Amino acid sequence: MPTSTTIKSVEAFQVSWEPNEPPGRRTAFIRVTTTDGIVGHGEASPMMGGEHSLGVVRDFAESLVGLDALDHTIIFDRLMHKYIKLGPEGAVTGALAALDIALWDIKGKFFNLPIYQLLGGAWRKEIPFYSSVGNNAFRTLDETLRAVEERFKSETPALIKFRQDGDRSRQDVDVPGDIAKIKAVRKLVGDGFPLAFDASNLYSVGTAMRVGRVLEDEGYIWFEEPVQHYNVRAMGEIAQRLSITVSAGEQTYTTQALVDMINAGVRMVQPDVIKMGGITGLMQCMAICHAHGVELVPHQTQPTIGHVANLHVLSAIMHLTKPAEFADPSTRMHVAFDNLPKPQNGKFLVPSGPGLGLSINDAELNKRRS
Repeated sequence: MPTSTTIKSVEAFQVSWEPNEPPGRRTAFIRVTTTDGIVGHGEASPMMGGEHSLGVVRDFAESLVGLDALDHTIIFDRLMHKYIKLGPEGAVTGALAALDIALWDIKGKFFNLPIYQLLGGAWRKEIPFYSSVGNNAFRTLDETLRAVEERFKSETPALIKFRQDGDRSRQDVDVPGDIAKIKAVRKLVGDGFPLAFDASNLYSVGTAMRVGRVLEDEGYIWFEEPVQHYNVRAMGEIAQRLSITVSAGEQTYTTQALVDMINAGVRMVQPDVIKMGGITGLMQCMAICHAHGVELVPHQTQPTIGHVANLHVLSAIMHLTKPAEFADPSTRMHVAFDNLPKPQNGKFLVPSGPGLGLSINDAELNKRRS
């Protein structure tokens, strides 16, 4: 049996799913092919269509030709330190996340095993999900209720989170309106149904404390990113002063920064598989969280490769305390994927095929490359 598979090519490209789609709406994919014909796919952070991360991938692509694809952790660490002066958070970690996922996909196909088995096995193969309802800072109370109710009825999720997604340059814009929405959503779904609220970094510390106490009174499960993510000390202060679980970390891109967030006092962290290191990065986060007694509840908004990579990691987490994120749904990307997991009875089934377990139509991706 062969013990290695050599990288032949690394392609980085955006995919336009609709005619005349602006760059920021496109998806950032990479495709790694080995000399024996194994193909692995990865996805980078969607910010600005991922073009910033794809630029990093294109810069290192040629240097990977001839390397053993199974040495992906060594490849990852070498590239991280090669590009460390670029940040490294953001563009670099998104690029490495895409590469890491693609190399895990190759490794699974090489050994004819799903990724979750390579990670040590699946504690669960069905993952409960929560409906993540966005853009509510720009909705009226009635519009917010309609958006939440539609997802509540159509998806039968295990939990609902509604997000503000407002203008981060403005704080505390409509606190009475936010509180009214918090109370109205609770009334809509009933007292026993799990809810979470994502402030999207829009509050000052004092306002976050005020809103957090309302969330406690209304029985919400967690309070996400109440203040700017870079105010790590303030995030930790709020987490320690409120009884509701305060979460953060979707904009945390390295394990070192994750430790800083935990040391500040945050007890539920939410790194993203396509932003901070791919599957390898999330597994490192899992070990850190286990050692610190902290909940790992990954952020994930992309419906295809990133989503499935996230499911494989979640299946391998022993103490999975919260459902997986299922962001505002869209079928525009389904044309290139034959077997994407579908939400059923509040759960996703983790694909059991080799690697990611996805059947990807490369011809359709190539038609939409930009």
